[in-house]
Amino acid sequence: MAVSILFADDDVVVVNKPAGQAVHRGWARDKVVTMTAVRDALGQWVYPVHRLDRPTSGALVLALHQEAAAALGKSFAEGQVDKRYVALTRGVTPQRGRIDHPIPRSEGGPRVRAVTRYTRLGIFERYSWVRATPLTGRLHQIRRHFKHISHPLIGDVNYGKGEHNRLFRSRFGFHRLALHATSLAFAHPNHGDRLQVSAPLTEDLRELLDQLGLLDDGDRPPLHRP
Repeated sequence: MAVSILFADDDVVVVNKPAGQAVHRGWARDKVVTMTAVRDALGQWVYPVHRLDRPTSGALVLALHQEAAAALGKSFAEGQVDKRYVALTRGVTPQRGRIDHPIPRSEGGPRVRAVTRYTRLGIFERYSWVRATPLTGRLHQIRRHFKHISHPLIGDVNYGKGEHNRLFRSRFGFHRLALHATSLAFAHPNHGDRLQVSAPLTEDLRELLDQLGLLDDGDRPPLHRP
């Protein structure tokens, strides 16, 4: 459950969050959450500006002071942050698509517009490996959207299908949500230059893709070991 630091300067830090780790203690009672792990690694307080679901791995940005947190929070709120994910879904999706379906912005809130673009990257039997780009930031957006189009994510205990999750546990030894935030791009809160940071696939996801034959020599993600 260690957190790998992908980028850090005086204003921001971007980490590769492990699957199964909550970002903030306010969302869980875990002894170790991403914020405390990064705080201890850097020796200073950090400020959350967005979140990843506990079962999701990948790129997460934290601010190192209040001014940076305010600027980054504004960028996320105004949709100025480019977020990209990869996921494994049940069924063969269209080659590409756009999901425009309202969902709550937060737990118990009213439904608001939510849009996700996706591209299918590969197929294994009756499953699809896709790249997803959420154009809005809603609660469980990618997971809810792929359920809406009848292609729920593998390993999703809330919106997925138990029979498929069990199959991946027994056949491939894969026990987590197949969703990873591969990159973030945003205006730096200090100087304004565009900063893009990529998060390598975690070892368990790479091993799964190897078993499924969905990694090729021309586009093989780097291995990340926490």
